[in-house]
Amino acid sequence: MPSFATEVKNELARLNEESACCRLAELAALLRMSAAITIGLHHTFGLNLTTKNAAVARKALLLLKKEGGGIRTEITVRRSRQLNKNNDYTVRVMPSPAVNDLMKKLGFLQGDRLNMENDMGLLKKNCCRVAYLRGAFQGGGSVNRPEASYHLELVTGSYELGKLLHTLLKRMNFPAGFTDRKDVYLVYLKECDAIIDFLSMIRAAKAAEAFEVARNLKEVRGQVNRLVNCETANLQKTVDAAGRQLAAIRVLARTGCLSRLPQKLQAAARVRQENPDANLTELAGMLGISKPGMSYRMRRLQEEAAALPQMEQR
Repeated sequence: MPSFATEVKNELARLNEESACCRLAELAALLRMSAAITIGLHHTFGLNLTTKNAAVARKALLLLKKEGGGIRTEITVRRSRQLNKNNDYTVRVMPSPAVNDLMKKLGFLQGDRLNMENDMGLLKKNCCRVAYLRGAFQGGGSVNRPEASYHLELVTGSYELGKLLHTLLKRMNFPAGFTDRKDVYLVYLKECDAIIDFLSMIRAAKAAEAFEVARNLKEVRGQVNRLVNCETANLQKTVDAAGRQLAAIRVLARTGCLSRLPQKLQAAARVRQENPDANLTELAGMLGISKPGMSYRMRRLQEEAAALPQMEQR
């Protein structure tokens, strides 16, 4: 069974972006997250993008073909020898002047200098910022199944890229966190609403709906558990109170005091002894009195027993 993150990436990879500026932003983030630059002859550049998701590899290939003009590409698959491990898909873009032109369009190449850090030139419009985050998720994102704990993250080996992604999310009012783990940097969301909003924003509609359904189920289960716990607590209180009442009645009966009490108290003692598991409402109904009236009689029986000398209570 594929991971939930794989399902989300498959959904995103099927989307077709009509706007050229947004295609560039998505491609730029995808390359930043999962590609390496190679150097060829005559100061030409190439690209190697590696992913474990076949749909993402196809999406990268499609975007490269659309935006790269006459670039030459090939895709290779390295099969995993480990059980339950995904294959590695590598999209190779051969070094050529056409790749240099593509990198200039992306802002990766500025004159003769490589720009390894700043993609803000591509992110002037909100639609492009959304496309950039969609590309970043495809290139280095993961998200837990909504039935588990709420956690979505974008993982990169670049501190500068991590800070850029964090800044973008914060400017869009997402409660994003930023941290490092060993040799990578993580931008993460841990609130359910924020994850739903993020998935909706990058157009992972099915994934966002799955989170909505899972959250609703969790809320219903939580309400049921609270009701059950409350009912259990109330039941335990009833059992404990009945135990104290029965103990008092036994003391009064053993000492002969019960028969000297008013008939109303004797009747209350009798129905309690005959119905040890009943609550006060049920006992009151048997005597045709109110619940407060029954509570008062039980309290009087306990007070009468407590007033006896300690020797008589044993």
